[in-house]
Amino acid sequence: MTKPFICLGIESTAHTFGIGIIKNKKVIANVLDGYKTEKGGIIPSEAAKHHIAVKERVLATALENAGISLEEIDLIAYSRGPGLAPCLHAGIRFAKELSLKLKKPIIGVNHCIAHLEIGKLLTKAKDPVLLYASGANTQVIAYTGGKYRVFGETLDMGVGNFIDTFARSAGLGFPGGPKISELADKGKELIEIPYVVKGMDVSFSGMLTNLEQKFKSGKYKIEDLAFSLQETAFPMLIEVSERAMAHLHKKELLLGGGVASNKRLQEMGGIMCLERGGKFFCPERQFLTDNGAMIAWLGILCGKNSVKHDKMEGNPKIDIFPYERTDDVEVNWK
Repeated sequence: MTKPFICLGIESTAHTFGIGIIKNKKVIANVLDGYKTEKGGIIPSEAAKHHIAVKERVLATALENAGISLEEIDLIAYSRGPGLAPCLHAGIRFAKELSLKLKKPIIGVNHCIAHLEIGKLLTKAKDPVLLYASGANTQVIAYTGGKYRVFGETLDMGVGNFIDTFARSAGLGFPGGPKISELADKGKELIEIPYVVKGMDVSFSGMLTNLEQKFKSGKYKIEDLAFSLQETAFPMLIEVSERAMAHLHKKELLLGGGVASNKRLQEMGGIMCLERGGKFFCPERQFLTDNGAMIAWLGILCGKNSVKHDKMEGNPKIDIFPYERTDDVEVNWK
């Protein structure tokens, strides 16, 4: 009988430190601990300190949830980028520690592609367009011509950072997405704000400035501003996603990234797919936000490129790549 293959994945690109464990194709643990602030946004050095402080506890909880010992792990995977360098360093250092301790191979994987692959695994989507909507990243991604290619993206800031920045300006704290969503449910008036789609790309900086000015004027209710934010920004994302589906003749839309947890965005994606005779897919929330399970799964897919524990020091493959793009990655597991 073949021994089950078990991979441990470490996620640390931004505010979330996560450890996921996958046994063959089954998620057997997915534990997250997020850095939060009452005021201001994410401070990379402080987030990295958070990750270092919680790593052992998160690991112990993941192993307990999985019902396995650390020694049963076959492969260590970590998120190599894109992300905040101090946070990525915290993750790779822990991955190296575990690799040396267990004498197990190690592999770094791309965070964005991990979102797509875990979504495909869990939803059974076959060949989707991925709307990847997170804090720092907003991209429309699909596989064609031998790699995952970006067909549309933000020209300035990620949709999550846009929402968080406005929430911070309004004194709502970080992260702002859940608070904006809650307020939007109470909003009634659709206020006109800039809708910026340029071909396949989107832009949020003008919308942010406009919203901040309207909030500071005191003439508008925060509930109506939050409602208008969602009813303007989300249709922009759905528009470029639909255009990519039409261009590529694909019938599936898959959501990924923390902003994809928003029920209104999910609703819009579902309506669009229904109207064009397509299929809409969205994994459960714990796999939309940054998580270790997606890193573990991509680690399994890319496992043949792993590096032995005693060969990792000085190896250019075992490093962090804070600015690595989705379309920089060679796809050799299909």
